[in-house]
Amino acid sequence: MRGVILQPNYIPWYGYFELINTSDVFIFLDDAQYTRRDWRNRNKIKTENGTKWLTIPVIKEDRDSLLIKDVMIDNTTNWGKSHYDTLKHYYSKAPYWILYDELLKEMYFTKWNKLSEFDIEFIIRISSILGIESKFHSSSEVKVDGIKEQKLINICQKFGISTYISGPNGQDYIDENNFTNAGIILEYYRYNDLSYEQSFGEFNPYVSVLDLLFHTGNIGLNFLKGIK
Repeated sequence: MRGVILQPNYIPWYGYFELINTSDVFIFLDDAQYTRRDWRNRNKIKTENGTKWLTIPVIKEDRDSLLIKDVMIDNTTNWGKSHYDTLKHYYSKAPYWILYDELLKEMYFTKWNKLSEFDIEFIIRISSILGIESKFHSSSEVKVDGIKEQKLINICQKFGISTYISGPNGQDYIDENNFTNAGIILEYYRYNDLSYEQSFGEFNPYVSVLDLLFHTGNIGLNFLKGIK
């Protein structure tokens, strides 16, 4: 069984979903340490003035010991409406905005308390729209120990993953011998060179996957597979 393990991110870029699509089982690494100014609570969208951050406010606690699954959203401001309004402002004229308007309202106008629960639900819903058929789990379900790749190996063993798929950057820090010794095949995925008709000038792949949906609609998975 092929598996991918990634931290839950906020409306991730298209490459995140390419990785999900390569897997039989996708594990949200939600019991890793939370890091500030990272992709867990923010991502970029494209505007006529360049990229713009959308950031979910979180309650500031001891970040040295805080796990992703325990991060609480700061709901003292109506951040959900603000994010929805921003997306509508920049994307309402995109060809397929109307297909996803109700989804956005459901996600942004519901009160969420935990950041990971919001991120995970959004990712699962987007995966369903794209036609991705992976099975989803969270690492906190099995509560394994270990650091770096040893934790990944332990998670693979718990879920019966025989082939672990890493993003290309994994080559910079993964000790492949550890996977070999555990009897797990390690593969590195290379992202497709994606391109589609995009608003606001020159194509920029490093924005939220919502940009892909708004511009390509339900055939977005074809683009993720490199089919034009």
